[in-house]
Amino acid sequence: MTLACGDYDRTEALRTGAVRPEGVDLTYLALPPEEVFYRMLRYREFDAAELSLSSYVLNLTRTADFVAIPVFPSRTFRHNGIYVNAAAGIAEPADLVGRLVGVPEYQMTAAVFIRGVLAERHGVPVAAVRYRTGGLHEPGRSEKLPLPARVAELGIEVEPIGPRRTLAAMLVAGEIDALYSARMPLPFAHGDPSVRRLFGDPRRVEESYFADTGVFPIMHTVVLRRDVYERRPWLARSLYKAFDEARQQATRMIGETNALRYSLPWLYDEVERTRAAMGRDFWPYGVDANDVTLRTFLRYSYEQGLTDRQWEPAELFAPEALEAFIV
Repeated sequence: MTLACGDYDRTEALRTGAVRPEGVDLTYLALPPEEVFYRMLRYREFDAAELSLSSYVLNLTRTADFVAIPVFPSRTFRHNGIYVNAAAGIAEPADLVGRLVGVPEYQMTAAVFIRGVLAERHGVPVAAVRYRTGGLHEPGRSEKLPLPARVAELGIEVEPIGPRRTLAAMLVAGEIDALYSARMPLPFAHGDPSVRRLFGDPRRVEESYFADTGVFPIMHTVVLRRDVYERRPWLARSLYKAFDEARQQATRMIGETNALRYSLPWLYDEVERTRAAMGRDFWPYGVDANDVTLRTFLRYSYEQGLTDRQWEPAELFAPEALEAFIV
């Protein structure tokens, strides 16, 4: 079977074949997330794939073309993904109210978490911001899945920027006041003084958020095409076990000091700081260990008009991947 997934330390053993799913001759295609999502959602090209959690839930409420396993190859805090035009007069989150904000896609998982956090903790109701969607660095991007009518029914304004414009350029020019983005906009990365982060010390805010909530935001899950799953339901457990073993191999080695595994001089300090803030198993798979995070996301998704009811975490995943035999 063919699996399309990003190139991560936690999936490296799957990519190289050091970990092999039981009963599976696996072809691992290491592709950027945006390409994987587009090809899987539009054309169902792969047997299994990494997929945006938000896009998966949106698809599940409609055609249900996929079945997920509780594996989360991408997760990250998103306070650092809020950028503002330096001349827009936005000094604190509440200043976003009434502003024009760019986001590549309204339904993207990063934006769901950002809007939810701003509404819940910083006094910025979802409908108090006007959203403009489109490509971050390349023009022509559109929502991969049509937005539910409920978004507009909640009074949330979402409009595309058009086929020839980009959000990054609009932010620099002051045509939008702020940007919610999973990817770092190039003007910011290149030191353009017209763009800055909303939170000057996002790590401090993110650590505080985790201490208060226990939420480490999940961005992506792993799905099987439903026809593949229905022919061979055992694939769900087989893939889950393989992903989890690859994850454990990566996390066991991450803090090794004999020879640095990653090109970060103070990697040991980063690992120790993260474990002190989040515990040793800070990147768990499975539903039980991620119940709070999944429930938070599903509530945000409902509150933002993307679903017509609030789903339960266990409803999202293949039952074969939720339980294991006990000896």
